[in-house]
Amino acid sequence: MHLSARAWLPAVLVIAAGAAAGCAPQESSTSTDASSSSAASPAAASCAKGQLATATKGKLTVGTDKPAYAPWFQDDDPANGKGFESAVAYSVAKALGYGKDQVVWQTVPFNNSFAPGAKKFDFDINQVSISDERKQAVDFSSGYYDVRQAVIALKSSPYAKAKSVADLKGAKLGAQVGTTSLDTVNEIIKPTRKPAVFQKNDFAKSALNNKQVDAIVVDLPTGFYITSAEVTDAKVVGQFAQASGTPEQFGLVLDRESTLTGCVTAAVDGLRKDGTLAALEKQWLSEAVDAPVLK
Repeated sequence: MHLSARAWLPAVLVIAAGAAAGCAPQESSTSTDASSSSAASPAAASCAKGQLATATKGKLTVGTDKPAYAPWFQDDDPANGKGFESAVAYSVAKALGYGKDQVVWQTVPFNNSFAPGAKKFDFDINQVSISDERKQAVDFSSGYYDVRQAVIALKSSPYAKAKSVADLKGAKLGAQVGTTSLDTVNEIIKPTRKPAVFQKNDFAKSALNNKQVDAIVVDLPTGFYITSAEVTDAKVVGQFAQASGTPEQFGLVLDRESTLTGCVTAAVDGLRKDGTLAALEKQWLSEAVDAPVLK
């Protein structure tokens, strides 16, 4: 998932050598079949630049949650083009033929973005991981970012010294509801104590800072951002290995069977192929930091 400035190095972080599989350069991604509908080679006419059948004619409506967390966005302002996901959204818009002044941002709560039901946005970008379960309700573009989940704890906590998943079994853990971070807690760590579930990562961070939980699970770039700029007496304890050979990926969310899915996927694939995604990752998520893999 999902989520959360010291005037930050131009960016937060990419996983170092130990994390290469989780944050591999985008051009090496294998996400071309991520959409829930067939996204291969959309008809040229249907993807005519600036002429898509969007929610508002001549505009591209993009959804994301509020607050819009760093490093994915900056200053809680998706429209400023700063932060990895804001920059990706505008790059996709440009590839589709829409200038910055034609992009309209809409507030969409995280869990609402992939819930069943018609959408008022053209696509949503909010650290939403592609999954088979979610693809029953919405479409996804191909993946625009490979991600790993990580655990952070206060430096004074005994769990800050965890070296393995087993070392976390007895911890009081927390994560945001509806996220793959919570899935990691329940399906990989399987703690002996019931985890705390939060509506927002802000609440999870506060609980960690107030020692109401021993540790929280978030995506790795968010974890590095939190520990560097927000809860500075915490540390990234480690990251989790992929549960399977397929990396967890963030994808753009579209309405189920949207006529835009193929066009948006083609745009994402083009940005990967021409190096734009890798360049944006380097710009906004660029500092290499070693995060040990917890096995």
